[in-house]
Amino acid sequence: MTDYFEFYDLPESFLLDEATLKRKYYALSREYHPDFHATAPQEHQQEILHLATQNTNAYRTLSDPDQRMAYILGRHNLLEEGKQEIPSDFLMEVMELNEQLMELEMEPDPNVVASVENEVNAIADTLDAGIEPVLAGYPGLPPDVRPQALQQVRTYYLKRRYLLRIRESLAKFATRS
Repeated sequence: MTDYFEFYDLPESFLLDEATLKRKYYALSREYHPDFHATAPQEHQQEILHLATQNTNAYRTLSDPDQRMAYILGRHNLLEEGKQEIPSDFLMEVMELNEQLMELEMEPDPNVVASVENEVNAIADTLDAGIEPVLAGYPGLPPDVRPQALQQVRTYYLKRRYLLRIRESLAKFATRS
């Protein structure tokens, strides 16, 4: 599998300089544009097409913060299926939200929807504030400390995905009420 960071000659980082990423993407888009290689041998054209596709996939992945996070965690084998348990303290924290969602199933109430939304946003803001220094400092960490930081990011990622599911449920109730 291609290392997208290596492909763009960028350090592995959760927080990328978007302008640099875009510049590298556009430069390679021009370099690997099939029209510039139309007279090349078929084998070379296939290689160029492959590189152009890789460029698009790399950019799509790295330009989206959530996809970039999943990509980095995946590269370090931290998103294996069936091993994505959410910490129990977090589940206890959101248990009440889940109970409110179940009540909304029976009895839709716009006030409860708003209340749950506010609470989800507050939890998400706290998560974001807590992980920010880890994300920002990751590229400068020595290799032996990175696994610990990656575990923190993994936990954050799983919690965010859980909150996303709650938000999706809330969106259904919001359209009903």
